[in-house]
Amino acid sequence: MPWHIKKESILGSAIPTNGVEYYVGNNQWTNEYDKRKVYSNEADANAQKNTTVTTNLGITYQPKWWANATVVSE
Repeated sequence: MPWHIKKESILGSAIPTNGVEYYVGNNQWTNEYDKRKVYSNEADANAQKNTTVTTNLGITYQPKWWANATVVSE
């Protein structure tokens, strides 16, 4: 069963796909369903979604675009 990551757009429903964006890889998002990155299992998609960043000061955080994302199978 294929999995992908999606989130609510910061533009809300102003974009053509009712405010939904899909992760395409390389820290990029699209509102085109067919261009989304597909994962073969849920664990890989969750690992990507749980990505964190560590600053030069040693502070680790999860970027907001990941915090609002969900892993789904559609």
